[in-house]
Formats: sequence, C-alpha cells, structure tokens
Amino acid sequence: MIVTPEAPVNAVKTAQDTRATTARPVSGAGAFSPDGKKAVYSPLIRDFRTWKRYQGGWAQDLYIFDLKSHTAEQITNHPRSDRDPMWIGDKIYFTSDRDGKLNIYAYDTSTKQTSQITQSDQWDIRWPSADETGQIVYELNGELTVLNTRTGGSNAISIFVPNDGVAMRPSRVSAERQIEFWDLSPKGERAVFAARGDIFSAPIEKGPTRNLTKSSSAHDKWPRWSPDGSKIAFISDRDGEEELYIMNQDGSGDMEQLTDGGNAMRYAPRWAPDGKRIAFSDKNGKLYVFTLKKKKLEEIARDKSGRLRDYEWSPNGGHLAFSLTEPNEFRSIYIWSVSDGKIQKITGKYFHEFDPAWDPEGNYLYFFSDREFAPQIGSFEWNYVVDRETAIFALALRKDVKHPFPPESDEVTIEEEEKDKEKDKDKDKKDKDKEKKKKEYIKIDFDGIGDRIARVPVDPDNFGGLSVKEGHLLYVRGRSFYYGRQSDQKPALKIFEIKKRKESTLVENISGYAISNDGSKVLVRQERKFQLYDAKPKAKDAKTVSTKGLQVDRIPKEEWEQIFEEVWRRFRDFFYVENLHGYNWKSLREQYKPLLEHVGHRSDLNYVMGEMVAELCVSHAYISGGDYEVPDRPRVALPGARFALDEKSGRYRISKIFKGQNEEDRYRSPLTEIGIDVNVGDYVLAIDGEELTADVNPYQLLMHKSDRPVELTVNREPSMKGARKVTYKPITSERRLIYLNWVAKNREYVSKKTDGRVGYLHIPDMGSDGIREFIKWFYCQIRKEGLILDARGNGGGNVSQMLIERLRRELLSVDYSRNSEFAQPYPATVFYGHMACLLNETSASDGDIFPAMFRKAGLGPLIGKRSWGGVVGISGHGPLIDGGSVYVPEYGFVNTEGEWDIENYGVDPDIVVENDPKSVIEGRDPQLDRGIEEVMKMIRENPKRLPPRPADPVKTQ
Repeated sequence: MIVTPEAPVNAVKTAQDTRATTARPVSGAGAFSPDGKKAVYSPLIRDFRTWKRYQGGWAQDLYIFDLKSHTAEQITNHPRSDRDPMWIGDKIYFTSDRDGKLNIYAYDTSTKQTSQITQSDQWDIRWPSADETGQIVYELNGELTVLNTRTGGSNAISIFVPNDGVAMRPSRVSAERQIEFWDLSPKGERAVFAARGDIFSAPIEKGPTRNLTKSSSAHDKWPRWSPDGSKIAFISDRDGEEELYIMNQDGSGDMEQLTDGGNAMRYAPRWAPDGKRIAFSDKNGKLYVFTLKKKKLEEIARDKSGRLRDYEWSPNGGHLAFSLTEPNEFRSIYIWSVSDGKIQKITGKYFHEFDPAWDPEGNYLYFFSDREFAPQIGSFEWNYVVDRETAIFALALRKDVKHPFPPESDEVTIEEEEKDKEKDKDKDKKDKDKEKKKKEYIKIDFDGIGDRIARVPVDPDNFGGLSVKEGHLLYVRGRSFYYGRQSDQKPALKIFEIKKRKESTLVENISGYAISNDGSKVLVRQERKFQLYDAKPKAKDAKTVSTKGLQVDRIPKEEWEQIFEEVWRRFRDFFYVENLHGYNWKSLREQYKPLLEHVGHRSDLNYVMGEMVAELCVSHAYISGGDYEVPDRPRVALPGARFALDEKSGRYRISKIFKGQNEEDRYRSPLTEIGIDVNVGDYVLAIDGEELTADVNPYQLLMHKSDRPVELTVNREPSMKGARKVTYKPITSERRLIYLNWVAKNREYVSKKTDGRVGYLHIPDMGSDGIREFIKWFYCQIRKEGLILDARGNGGGNVSQMLIERLRRELLSVDYSRNSEFAQPYPATVFYGHMACLLNETSASDGDIFPAMFRKAGLGPLIGKRSWGGVVGISGHGPLIDGGSVYVPEYGFVNTEGEWDIENYGVDPDIVVENDPKSVIEGRDPQLDRGIEEVMKMIRENPKRLPPRPADPVKTQ
C-alpha cells in the first residue's frame, strides 16, 4: 500500500447517525467515539491473511484520531496484532492475539490501562462487532457468541439458517478444464487423461469415453499405459497417502494397490518396455523401481535437491537412465542396471546434462546439455544473458557403435544382382538378430563412456521434452523467458530426421505432448485442445481428440474432504522446515477437520483450510480458488479523470485529469491523447448522448462500455449551447495512472529540492513491474550525485538480487576519448553517488529482502518503518482436484551468520520516520523528506564525482 493523499477514507457513520468524512489517508477497521469527535482505528489492515501470531512491521496497532486537529495518539503497542476496535462508553474494546489466540481486550481511555476480557485458548475470536447497548457479537469455533460488556457475561446464540444446500448437491460436471496429465495407448488408438481426480480413457475418434476410477474422494493422477496396452499405472491418494496403483485399461475388474506407507507426494510412473517393472519418484528426490512379479519396491537413487523427474527405461527394460543434481546445481546423467543393481555416472560434473532418452536400437543415449556459451548482450548495459543454450547430444553405449553422424560423402552406387541377393540374406539375418536382441538387455560399455559423445547437428535453443523413435528425435523448442511481455516465440514440437540430419516443425504452439510406445503417434495439447498427429515430418490432417466426455459425478462433501487432506499433506511434505515450527501438525488436522461437517460451499472450505495453515505462523501460506463461480465485475469505460459535482449548476465538472505517458499503453491517459479537447474545469453535460445531471452517477453511464469509444459532450459553461463533443478510447483501471502521477510528483519534488542533483526511483514490486520501473528510471539517472530508492509498498517477487548486483558496483576507473567530454566509467553502468532506501510496513517478501541486502551491501541508510517480515518463499505443486490452488512456504531465508532471518519480524530501518496522518493530509511525505536530507548530507560531507580528465600526457622524452 502506498500512502498517498489520493485515497482518503470517507463517509464513516458517527454515533449521531450522521455521515462524516475523515481525513485519514489510510485505515483498517475503526469506530467513532460516542461524541463523534474522535475515532479509534488501525492504519493497517490484514484481516484475511492466513498468518496467525504475526509480529512483523504490518502488525496492527490502534490509534485515536482527532477529527479536528488530525493528530493521532497511539494506544496499543504490542509486537502482535491489535485490531477490530469498538468504542463503547469510555472503553475501547479490540481483539489481540498477544496471548497466542485472538481474544477481546479493553482499553480504558481515562486510565489508559488495558485488560483482557475473554480467555479462549484454542480458537480465535473473529469478526467482533458492537451495538449501541454495549453488546459485542463475535464468532468462535464456527458459532456466534454475544458478550455483554456491562455484566461481563457471554451467551452463545442458537441460529438456524434454512439452506437449500445447492453447492452441496451431488452433480455431474465436466472435467475437461481440470486436465492435469495425459498419455497415449501403445499404438495410439486411445488417450488416457487424469482430470478432476479421475482417470479417463478416451477414443481418438470413435467410441465411448470411460471414467475408469469414478471417485470424488481421491486424487488420481499420472496415468501411464503399460507396453502391451492391457494395464494403466497411476498414482492415487485413495488410502490417504499417494501410492502406486494399476488397473485394467478398460476399467474392468478391481484396481491393485502396489505400494503403501509412502508418506510423501509421488510422481510419474514409467513402465519398463518388458512390462516387468515400474519406476517412479517422490518429493524427496527418491527414485524407486517396483518389480511386479516379486511385488518388491526398491529405492535405487536419491536427488539431494528433491527434484527428479527425467527417468527413462532402456528399450528392453534392463537399464534406467536419469539425472541427479550436483553441488553446483548442474545435473549429471546416471544409469541403473537391473542385472547388478549398480548405478554408473556417465557424464561429467562441469556441465548441465538432463532429460535422457534411449535410441530404440539400444546403440545411443540422447540427452540435453547446456553447452552453447555465446551469450546475448544487453542494450542498456554491457552485460550478457545466457539464452537458447541447450544442445542435443548422443552418447554411444558401446565401443563398437559407429558415430551417429559420420562425415557425409556422395558416392556412386553400383547395383549387382548377386550382391543384392547377399544383402537380402544379410537383412534376414539382421532381422532375426534384432528380434533376439529385443528380448535381451542391451549391453553397455561403461569404461570410457563419457568420452563417446557426439553433438546432434541442431542449432542450440531452449529445448525440453526429448523423445526418440526409430530414425527420429522429437523435442520441444520452448520460448525465451521475459518479465512483463510475451516471448516472440511459440513453443513448438520439433522432429529431427537422423539419417537426413534435417529438423522440421511438427506442430506449433503446444503446451506438452505424449508419444505412443511404438513411436507412430503423438498427442499434443494446444491451448485447451488435444490433437493427434502422425509422428513423422510434414504430418498433416491432425485428429482432434474430444474431451467432452470427461464427466465426473462429483459428491462435494467427498471432494472437500479429499482437498482438505491433500492440503494438509502438502504442508507436511513441503514446509520449509521438517518440524513445522514445532507445531503438532497431526493435532491441528484433528482440530480443524470436524469443521468440514459445517462446510456448505467451496469458499467455506478455503476459509477452514486457511485458518488451519495459518496456525503454522508463517508467511506465504496461501489457499485460493476452487470450483465456485465468481461473478464478473462490470467493466467501466474510465477516462483517467475525476468528476466533481458543481452543486450550484447541478452539473458535473472535470476536477482532475491524470497525466499519462501515452507512448506507453500501460500509462495511457485517455483525455490527454492527441486530438482530445478536454480540460480541467470543463462541464460534462452528456455521455454518449445521455444527459448527465446531479441525480445521475457519471460512472453509471460509463458501465459496460469499456470495449468501445465513448462520446462526451463538454463545455466551459454548464449549458448545451456552444457545447462540443469529444470521443475517447477508455481504460478499465486508473490504478497505473494514479501510481504514475504519485511517482512523477515524488521525482519532481526530489529534483526541485536538490537542484537536480538527486534522483528518485520507486520499485513497486520485485517482479515484472518492479524490474521494468528499475530499468526505465535507473539508467537515465545514473550520473546523479545521489539516488533515493523507494521500496515502500513493494509487493515482493524474486528480482531483488538483480537490482542489488547493479547498485553495488564499484567505480574502478574511467576512460576519456578525444572527441567526447563525458567520462566513460569502468564498469560502464556503475552509479557513483550516495544512496538511501525508503521502506515501510508494506515492503513485503522480496521487498523485505531488498532493503536488508541494501544495508548488507553498505549502499546507504534505510529510512521509514519496519517492513512486513515475510521471506519464506513459495512454489506450487500442481492444482487441487477442482482447480484450486495451494502454495506452501518452502524456502527459508538464512543470513551469512547461519541464522533464520527477517521472517515474522521484518527489516528495521536505520532511521525511523512515521508518515503521520497530519503530515500526509497536509501533502507532506516525512519519509521522503528525510531521505533527501540524508543523501544531501552525504553529498556535502563526501562529494562523489567522476575523476576529471587529466592533462594530456607528454611522452617526448
């Protein structure tokens, strides 16, 4: 949240039931005093954060605000949150979790003493609200309770709410928007899909779609067809943990559970080509092989980084190739052999090698490796970025294997009848030998294997998804990654003809593919459609595989219980520390699980799960989404301006037009575009020909018009006589214009106060917007004597290290040339001046880390208020069965002293400065003023200027 006078809190009800306008710049919950002259409030709001016992910079404190003098008196000051104030008589009641749970406390305005009123030790008291008789109603453990503040007694309220239970009714729903995984039958006759927790078999063209698992109470995923087409292996949590199952491909008979006791999320079964074994991995990086005949599960390898997905069986099932992470974060290729159970490392440790794929003939192992070291050079600075670095390599498995791409030479072919006959005999013998070899495990000469590598003649790119079929390689050319804009490339499935050494595009714009076991077909996903192609160059006439038949008979109660259990397991499996902050996670599940009986809507479930994960007292524990409808908000054709009612004439005038930067679409301000003749003070008399008068809200006339031009009838006078009509192209949000004007005002203010010597740069987040603003405003101010980095309201992300790396560069020397008056620093894009960083309570996540590292790097003082204090990073691990999301805090921040740092505390400023309400109301920014003061002080005490050009050297002696 950025504190700006553009966002006052308006129209709050007073004790006299009148409407009043407070001038508080920002506010969370509040209440007026009985006489209506003061208000108690918290400047911060975090009511729906899934984070209990929070005590970072965003923890709420309460203030009494004087409506006349605009002064604020702080009345609570606890490390944890004080919130939900209610003013009853001479006491202010509020909730606080200072004793571990949210309880009600009372602050006596006469004695200034605080006392605890309620004593709940298991559940939080939520959403208290007071009436005019001194009663407070609140929610506790799903029920409402009334507290009588005069007597101190509490009574539970018995409430019966009639409910049709529409959201709880079993129903048949489409699952085609929740497709997670897919595969092809061995010859490509049918496809198998995992969608909304069920496994489906769908025809390519004709026949029924079959729901093979039919369960609302399980998350079935990762289906994989057996080599002979008779079985499907998959992962399911139907027994409470994710385990490996197999079933008949047509859904007949009973499914068989192959493993138990997993206690971890599991991934991607891979059948051995002989059908005897299945490989799979889990979230701990463990790689398993299950032997079906012996019912034996064997752990064969472990990736210490916890990431292991690229395991592939050799053509006859005798070996398993995979990659493991090295300490340098690169990966190396390994092979496990069935015959002796040993693992052999077959590539070195200095290069990133991954995604192995076997030649069907058993002669080569193909893989990707990042071996293109010619980087792209940036435009704003002399620096490189590594992109399109991945090449394809072939490794010869035996010493007698020929080079896969020998020198080419056009030679004369002599046809002789006898030789042709001999060739036919040789071919028959080779076919028989080939058939025999199919039943044998291929031989591998591990001695010197890492030296028998050849590069596939394909230009390096952003490759992934390598597969091999007879005579061909298939792989995906991905897109380059950009922040804030789309890549100029679409992901494409490529096919490479080994003999002809020719690459071609099989299909463009895909988001994944599956190849049949015989290599004849590929099933690709293009947006939400699935297309089947022949796996050959210049394949045409793709067949669209219908997913309309993916129908689930959902039982909401069963789905909700499965989702609850899966969310619980994900936190158990991926939380950044194994002890889950010392909480008994099983006990917390048992505490919250009974509430499922009262869940009547998917949003209720999110609330229950959010409350449960919040008990872990950690940032970034997020629950969202799911199968429920959120109505679309009507889009309004905004002009980038403000309207004000002229009560005398009964007409609206334009009171403000936001200045834009119309050369950038994101900062386009409609009424400032070329040819738009509208000015501040003009009356808006009609919108699209419909008269605008005092009894009409102008935004009502702008609703549902955002996708077309809007006509305004305007005049300098409140009269239609002499009025003119202008047409503008609307925008749907003015947020960016408000931000642009706030930042521009600050930049101009800093420049004016320092005679242009100090620059100003606001970083709104550590993502696409933040890095964009940094690039836009850092380089153009790089020769200023000082720079104020403003990280207030920074929403976090993951680019802070990029910014710190640039800000901490040191000047080592300068260059001068004869024909330029400007010094050229070394390094070229070093900022040689003094800096300060502003932060506040809403500098969050990577916006916490940025000021912490700014100080660690010795770049300058931190000025403002303590930051949010949430630095345990998150990642997703796939959707829930109905498309909902859960993000688990997975990466904790540790300082160089080996201590957990910043989390649940924040970053203290070196200089504490409060932007108090009175100052902000008066248009002042004390934090920015202090930043200017400190930078100018450093400039005076230690001026930093690039070394001047020395006298020309004389070298005649």
